[in-house]
Formats: sequence, structure tokens, C-alpha cells
Amino acid sequence: MALPPSLKTNDTGSRWGRIKFLGIMVFRVALATGLALFINQIKLDFFEAYLYDLRVRYSPAPETSGHILIAEINPESVEYFKGIPKFSDHTKVLEEIKKLGPRGIVYDLNYDEIGGNQKEKVDFSKSAETFQQLFVLTNFLEMRGEEGKLKMSEPFERIKLFSGPKSTDTANFAKDGVTRRMMVNYQDQVMIHPFLASTYNPEVAEKYKIRGLFNFLETDQIYVHFRPTNSYDKIPFHYFAEGKVSAQAVKDKIIIIGQNLELTEKDYILTPYSRSSIAMTTTEMHANMFDTLILNNAIVRAPVWLNLALTILISIITVYIVFAVRPAVGLLIIISLLFSYVAIAYFVFWPFGFWISMAHPLLAIFLCYYFFIPYRLIIENRRSWEYYEKNRLLKQVEELKTNFISMMSHDLKTPIARIKGMTDVILSDAQNVSVPQREAVDTIRSSSDDLLKFINSILNYAKIEFQGVELHWQSKDPNNLITDVIKKHEFLAQIKKMKIHSELEPLFPIRMDPDLMRQVFSNILENAIKYAPEQTQISVKTYEKDGFVFFVIADQGPGIAAQELPHLFSKFYRSANAKSSPIKGSGLGLYLAKYFTELHQGQIFVESDSGKGTIFVVQLPQL
Repeated sequence: MALPPSLKTNDTGSRWGRIKFLGIMVFRVALATGLALFINQIKLDFFEAYLYDLRVRYSPAPETSGHILIAEINPESVEYFKGIPKFSDHTKVLEEIKKLGPRGIVYDLNYDEIGGNQKEKVDFSKSAETFQQLFVLTNFLEMRGEEGKLKMSEPFERIKLFSGPKSTDTANFAKDGVTRRMMVNYQDQVMIHPFLASTYNPEVAEKYKIRGLFNFLETDQIYVHFRPTNSYDKIPFHYFAEGKVSAQAVKDKIIIIGQNLELTEKDYILTPYSRSSIAMTTTEMHANMFDTLILNNAIVRAPVWLNLALTILISIITVYIVFAVRPAVGLLIIISLLFSYVAIAYFVFWPFGFWISMAHPLLAIFLCYYFFIPYRLIIENRRSWEYYEKNRLLKQVEELKTNFISMMSHDLKTPIARIKGMTDVILSDAQNVSVPQREAVDTIRSSSDDLLKFINSILNYAKIEFQGVELHWQSKDPNNLITDVIKKHEFLAQIKKMKIHSELEPLFPIRMDPDLMRQVFSNILENAIKYAPEQTQISVKTYEKDGFVFFVIADQGPGIAAQELPHLFSKFYRSANAKSSPIKGSGLGLYLAKYFTELHQGQIFVESDSGKGTIFVVQLPQL
């Protein structure tokens, strides 16, 4: 019957096997790489940005620089000024702020929406002109060649209007309306944030020294290292008018004047921390932008090639796990891989501020697993079928063995029993049998006994291997049992002119299967008689110690080499001396002796050396 191909001799050790294995591995790597390249072409900006936001939210917020202060027009300020502050109110507050010695004043207000007559506007303009570092923010950009056109209308034309737009992900990137980026310069025009931040950190005056800088549509941008809302010191706008603000709170700081009245959404942004329509004021957004540059700690996004390499690596690892590990275990490893990558992405983000892609690698794990697992299951099913076929063949072989043993039991033992019976009949008629004939009949009888013992050993072995042995417990005197065995073998010992000396201590009966233990002692004693020289002595002792009964059988035979002792109780094993002698044996006697002894929760030991005889010790518990 032919075996399936997978059950035949494995050829991976051969040259062709190694080439085949290498080819399969290269093919799998190529598939994983191709799938990774395909995955990397899928636009996942929204999901990547969301995973980025999660890292921002669950990372400890960075410390502020302490150089930013927000002067906030809040509902209390409106109540104090009997309405939204007008230009006259702003002039009063501005004069107070200038006295406190700020490094810069930034207006995050639409001056067209501030109320006041022409005189109040002129007064405010004159007050603002006297402070060189006062700027009004605008979202408008001045293109190259349009220098000087970005100005405020009269009477504010002398006040510096400075570009500092908010970069919201609406048409590009994640397209979710969240502000994550800030513009550093546009067509070599410096924005207000690096301009003022460089007064604290001169390094950022050179754009190429700004951490995390990247180019997008003629602009240089960075990712803002946002803090949660209300991370910056805020002083109500009217406190300045009341003279409640100390110089220490303002001196050498950038003062950002803005409003938080919840009147319009344009005064607020969505942040990585919250998607609420009033998540953070634009004033606090600018504070985060200034601080990111002052501390020069912008988030650095990994280059495209690194994210691609990570996606390819993750794909290859996933494919390898799918094909190298069993599906159930493989799924656990895949889940561990997923969480491990998430942990790595988090811990390079915090505290190092390094943003590696998560969306593409995680998608690679899912797609590679679900793409290749059906193929792996097909392989597993084929392997299971092959195992089933192999098992079926083995069962057929076992059936053949059983039939063969049954044939030996019935078809061989019966003729041998007849032969023995005929020899007994011939020997009983002593008058008609000559001496040579008697010797011939004795030889036939002895050979049939040996053959019967061999067959019985094989049958016992078969019973152990295929059916097991059931113990028939009885309470027996161990001395009576060993005495019966000695008597049975006395005739064989007398033929070799050997003496069996017994020294049996009085013992209490113990529980045992007498038939099996009789076979144990018979096998050991018969071996001693067979292999020991003529005119030697065999000693048999019994004694009780520490809750065990010991049976000791010692001979004066040729002994057994030390290196052979560990194998003595193995199936079909015969020592070198036994093989070289004319005495035949199956090599199962001691194997069965050990097996039957251990069924009784006992042990069997042997001590021997070449030329010094052999001692067998059987230890049984006193149950």
C-alpha cells in the first residue's frame, strides 16, 4: 500500500530539499512585501490621525515654557465693561500692559469687529504704535512679489499685521477639521510664531534647526506639541483695567489678547484632545504654537521610507507566523504582535515625540492574517488527512500484528503441545527406547520447551503492547512463592551441578498477582542458571525493611559490563555475553520482569560487573 507523499522520507536535508525550502521562503517574503506595498498605497490619513490623537491624549502633557500669558475677554469682562470691550477699553488695557514690561503683545482679535468711534480708533492706534513688539494676527498670507500689501486699514496702518494662520485638516491630511499643524514660513516669509519664539530660543531663527520641519505646498510646517485646554496662565482682560495684575506676572512674557465668549465657532478649534466645537480657543492654540517653537519640541513624524519598511517587516513577520505556527497558537502570537507594535508606537511617541505610522502596519497584520490563513488551513486539512491515512495504515499493521499473534497462540502452541505429549509417551515406555533414542527425545522435549517459552514471552509482550495487563490481586506469602519457583528450577540446576541456596526471613503475606510475580522470579532465576558456569552457587534471599519486601537473587556467572546495565531491561535487548553464548533467548524476559514489578508499584535493580557475577533485587511494597 503506497504512502501519501508527505509521509515518505523527508528530503529537506538534500540539496533539492534546501533549494525548495528556500524558494518557498522567498516566495512568501515576496508575497508579504507585495501586499505591504499595496497596503501602503491606501490612503489612511484619517485613521492615522485618529491613532495619533489617541497617543496625544494618553501621553503625559509636556510642561509649558512659562513665557506665555493669555489676556482673555470672558463673560466677566463683558459685564465689567458693560459690553464687549471697545477701542477705548482696549487703549486703557494696552497702556496698563505696556507698563508691566511684556516682551511682546499679540492681538488675536478681528479689529473690524471692535466697536468705537474714529477718535477711539486713533487713540488706540497711537498707543499701539508706541510699543514696537505689538502685532495683530491675520490668517492671510503675503505671496512673493506682494511684499508690503499686507497692511491694516486706516487709522491702523502703522500697527504691524503679522501672518499666523491656523492650519486645520479640512481639505488635506486627515480632513477631519482638527488642528494639528502650524505654518513656520510661506515662500520664505516668516510667520509670527518663529519670529517671536526666536527671541527666547535663537536656534529656531534658522528654520532648518527647527525640530520636525516638513514641506507642504510651498510652506514649511511642523506638528504642534499640544497641551490640554487651560494649560496656560490666563488673566481676565478687565483685571488689567482694574490694575489687579502684577508686573511679575507679565514681565518679559508674550501676552496674547483674545476672547472666550462662545459666540462663534471661528474663535475655537478642534484639537487632538477633543472634537468639541469649542475644544480650545484660537488664543490658546497660538500659545501652544509659540511654546512648541520656544521649546523646539515639535512632534517628529517618521519619514515615508521608515513607515514603509515597518509595514513590510510587520507583513513578513505575520506571514511567517501564519505558516510556521499552528493556527490557534499563531492567532495568539499575532494578537501579541499587534499589541507589541502599539506599545512600541506609544513609547517612541512618549517621551521622544517621534510619530511612527500605526494605521498601515496594523492593517497589514489584519490583511496578511486573513489573506493567508485560509491557505494555511488548507495545508492543515491536508496534513490532517495525511495523518488520518497514516493512522489508518498503522491500524491495519496493528491488525496484522494481532492476527499474527493469534496465529502463533493457536497454530504454534498446539503443535508444540502435541510434540511434548508425544515425547512424554515415548519416554514412558522405557523398555522399547534405546539410550540414543532417549537422548534424541530429550533434545526434542528441551527444544520444544524453549520454543514454548519464547512464544509465551512474545504473547506476553503482545498483551502488554496492545491490551495491557490486568492484575488479579491476592494475599500471598512471598516466601512460599519464591520457594515454589526454586523447586520448579531445581532440576535444571542439578543438570549443571549447581546449588540454589535460600535464606528466607519470615514475612507477612502481601498483596500481589502471584502468576505475574512467579514469572518475574522465574525469568531472573532461569537466567542465572542458564548463564552461570557449572558447579557454581545461586543464592536467594528475602527480607523486610522500611515497609518494603526485598527479593535478592545472586549468581556467580560472567557478569554484565557496566555500559550494558542501562539497557538491560529494554525490549529485545541481550547482553554481549548472552549473544556470544549458545543459549538462545528472546530478550524479553527482563523487560517483562521490570514491567510486571512496576505494575505492583515496585522496583527492580541490578548490580553487576564483568567476571564478578550478577545480583538482581526486586522491591515490592507491603500493601
